[in-house]
Amino acid sequence: MRTQRFPLPPPLMTSEPGSFARKTIVERKPQILREVSQAHPYPPEIQSALRAFADEIASEPVRPLREDAGDAALWNGVWSQYEGRTWLDIPWYFAETFFYRRLIEIVDFYRPGPWQGVDPFAPQKVAEMDRALPTLLTILEQGFATPEETFMSMIRDALWGNRADLSNRTISARADEGLSDQGQGRLLIDDRPRIWAHLVRERTARVDVITDNSGLELALDLRLIDFLVQTGVAQVRIHLKRMPFFVSDARMDDLEHTLDRLAGSAPPAAALAERLRQAIEDGRIALHDDPFWSTCLTYRQMPLAVQQELSASSLVLLKGDVNYRRLLDDRHWPHTARLAEIASSFPAPFVALRTLKGELIVDLQPGQAEALSVRDPTWMINGQRGLIQFVDGAGGHG
Repeated sequence: MRTQRFPLPPPLMTSEPGSFARKTIVERKPQILREVSQAHPYPPEIQSALRAFADEIASEPVRPLREDAGDAALWNGVWSQYEGRTWLDIPWYFAETFFYRRLIEIVDFYRPGPWQGVDPFAPQKVAEMDRALPTLLTILEQGFATPEETFMSMIRDALWGNRADLSNRTISARADEGLSDQGQGRLLIDDRPRIWAHLVRERTARVDVITDNSGLELALDLRLIDFLVQTGVAQVRIHLKRMPFFVSDARMDDLEHTLDRLAGSAPPAAALAERLRQAIEDGRIALHDDPFWSTCLTYRQMPLAVQQELSASSLVLLKGDVNYRRLLDDRHWPHTARLAEIASSFPAPFVALRTLKGELIVDLQPGQAEALSVRDPTWMINGQRGLIQFVDGAGGHG
């Protein structure tokens, strides 16, 4: 593990006036609580607790976890650094992740009883998969001339599928756009040729996929994973969330539901599901849900066991905005800073596949961010642009 030799800039804070970070707490988090309340017949005590949580977010100090769960010490240890502060005066990444951990405590996700293990976001995830299926079936009908052409198209689609994010409804509603027009002109960083060359060199190696959203994005990820295992990659390890996280983040249950929907659909989808299930059965695809993936820790704080697990990988695909934020420690880096330097402690070569839904990005050219701001003042948060960014583990990008 290499260590960083430069000072860390300040974190993105919910206290920053006019910031997207502040907006997500003020507007989106209360909306999520209302949606959860309406989606399930929770008893009066849970409904009351959801309303009280909304009041807390609006104006009260952040409260710790109350339940005696295995991860409570981790979460409350970080919370203690901000004890007495409100939700509008703490680092954005901690605010967002702790919101979801507090929410699943309120809905008794871990507590023995009728609501134990019930995903509060399951109805929304099911509806998103229903909406996505026609688009997916159209995509599965596509044919390609060469393996390289197939890879280039599939990884591009896996990128634009990242728009299907139920924690950001405005962007999710436009999730199909990049799939029809190939996102031409909107890929700010496109390292696909270098990634393909790396895979060719490591043809029988292992690839790890750190997933983001269920629904359309997960289905497109699975399509890419199927291509990798069918073309000789020895094993693909899929890393999923263990707890409900960021509304639509994929869990084991979501992957199984996706395979069920594909299996019961048109022949191309059913054949994809059959190949994937066979690959899972024979070990070419392995499923993991380490607790680290749904915590407030960034990649600079990655536990040793996870570092060692990933260090055996030839390539790690990091899906989505949250994984990108964790690479950057959710801090105010200059747009011209180098990802290879910032994330030099990451234990394997990696690809960041991300549509822009947060106010941070690096590896741009001098003046590029300023020019984009003139053309589109919301370019960093509206999901209209993306990146496929490769860091080869030797300080290389570009």
